[in-house]
Amino acid sequence: ATDHISYVLQIVRGICASRMKRLVRCSRHYRAWNAQTWLGHGDHRLCFSSAAEGAPNDYPFPLFEVKDGVEVDLHYPGTAVQRLRTVMQRLRAIENWNVPWPEVRRRLLFAGGLRDEPFTEHAFNDHNHCDLTTMACDMMEHSNTDGAVTGISRRNDLAAAIRRASLPELGAGGSWSTCTDGAHLIPPSDVAHVQFRSRVAFKLVWVPPHFDTFVLVDDEGRELRRGRPAPQLPRGDLRRFNFELVRGGKYAVAAEAIASGKLTELSPAAGTASGSSSSSSSGARRRT
Repeated sequence: ATDHISYVLQIVRGICASRMKRLVRCSRHYRAWNAQTWLGHGDHRLCFSSAAEGAPNDYPFPLFEVKDGVEVDLHYPGTAVQRLRTVMQRLRAIENWNVPWPEVRRRLLFAGGLRDEPFTEHAFNDHNHCDLTTMACDMMEHSNTDGAVTGISRRNDLAAAIRRASLPELGAGGSWSTCTDGAHLIPPSDVAHVQFRSRVAFKLVWVPPHFDTFVLVDDEGRELRRGRPAPQLPRGDLRRFNFELVRGGKYAVAAEAIASGKLTELSPAAGTASGSSSSSSSGARRRT
């Protein structure tokens, strides 16, 4: 009986040691406050990352770890994962969004990893170029040649613009303000998700009925930040059309809740609402 117990204990120790090695390997790629759950998946591992209580989670989506610590989004493998994380961190560090619109736009570009130059003057200034997309290097050359994105040119070649405008310090890959059109569908059929196979870091949506307040939502439509900027705003018809592009889909939910004075779902990447100008804007918020 003693030999049998000893044999069982050896097996248990072996299992524990194996799991500990995997935990150590995982911890090198995630912040200390992230709780990790690993599921076996052939030669890969599937990781669902969830933040500790009260701590923001900069990438609250399922990931594959392919090899050598390289992370790939499970559903949108064209996402530049680390670059999106950095965007979330920059966005969270900017507390006041109730400033003149030109300054709001500069902050959006900075958070998104884009240079403020004539090449990006359209970004967030019209109804459509309101998605901040972080795409992997090997996805920049995709140009919708198959026509998968409806209403977009089959020669939508953005690679040179992305390379020129992207700030390198945010991480590998590039950033661009891609078109919102198609985001009302489920799943989204906009440029980010179809042409680049990437999540959006954030999407800007103007809030009805006055369209003088905007909300930034994450890839699942959850609130990140909001603001009520001072004039001069983009034209009223453009702000109204921006909302119409997402109406009926998940990216309109937060804006509609704010318009109705209802609670919104807060993104895990948003952090706490305290101290943020968005928490003082109209409408309450809840954390899930």
